[in-house]
Amino acid sequence: MIKKVASVGLPVDEVLEIRKNRILPERHGGSGKRISIVTGIHGDELEGQYVCFELQRRLEGHRECLEGIVDIYPAVNPLGIDSITRGIPAFDLDMNRLFPGNIDGSMTEYVAARIIEDLAGSDCVLDIHASNIYLTEIPQIRINELHQDILVPLAEAANVDFIWVHGASTVLESTLAYSLNNIGTPTLVVEMGVGMRITQEYGNQLVDGIFHLMKKLGIWSGEAAPVRKPIISRNPEDVCYLNAGVSGLFVPVAEHGARLGRDALIGRIVDPLCGKVLDEVRAPEDGMLFTIREYPIVVEGSLMGRLLKKEVCGYE
Repeated sequence: MIKKVASVGLPVDEVLEIRKNRILPERHGGSGKRISIVTGIHGDELEGQYVCFELQRRLEGHRECLEGIVDIYPAVNPLGIDSITRGIPAFDLDMNRLFPGNIDGSMTEYVAARIIEDLAGSDCVLDIHASNIYLTEIPQIRINELHQDILVPLAEAANVDFIWVHGASTVLESTLAYSLNNIGTPTLVVEMGVGMRITQEYGNQLVDGIFHLMKKLGIWSGEAAPVRKPIISRNPEDVCYLNAGVSGLFVPVAEHGARLGRDALIGRIVDPLCGKVLDEVRAPEDGMLFTIREYPIVVEGSLMGRLLKKEVCGYE
């Protein structure tokens, strides 16, 4: 059932519409629980588009197993999706800095407020993001430490590789996830893949996790694949940031997600003009490479990757 969440008039007789697909159980009653899948806040992050498709495809094959409500919001920033623009085009605004919005405010504030109003009361919200065009991320859930007691158990059921519990920050207070968590609607922020691309492997992994989470919440009574046990990090010192020492062309060597020993080669920064290796990017510690540079052109200081220290990963 396609439902309108918000509608605003635009110039030249156009209309901005945000829509969702509400999937209901075949039989009356059920658990009354609701899960909401949100994506497209940033128009250049497309990984969640595939998740929305695949989740609905699987649901339609076994609707008799659905015990609760599934709300799917594939594009809450449709102008950004249509133009492959991170923010809201023409307004130069990051939509994920507008929440909780204002129903009596500007157009963008009104839309943000209607989205919050529509999502409020969900038993769980997944806010799905990709990385930007520069970096690739393994499937992970990022959680504000203020809400970790409620969110970590939910995140552990979602089949991600990594749960990153981070400190509170003023800028986070204007995000969708913070605003919903602040009013008691549990919201998980998923980061995976790379901007402007679809990584089907990661999308399928997350869809498996959504079914497992729905089963945990009493929304799904059918089969659910077993989920992996995620690594959980709560200490900022668990993560090593790898930055470029020189400008040039980055040529990766290590596989994304690889477990590396100290000083292992991650990639080389080369000079295409002279055919020389300008620098080597090496692992500063034993650990797992959970972020790697995707866009090859780098300048001094560019983020090349992130490494999660071995003692947190728990591998031999």
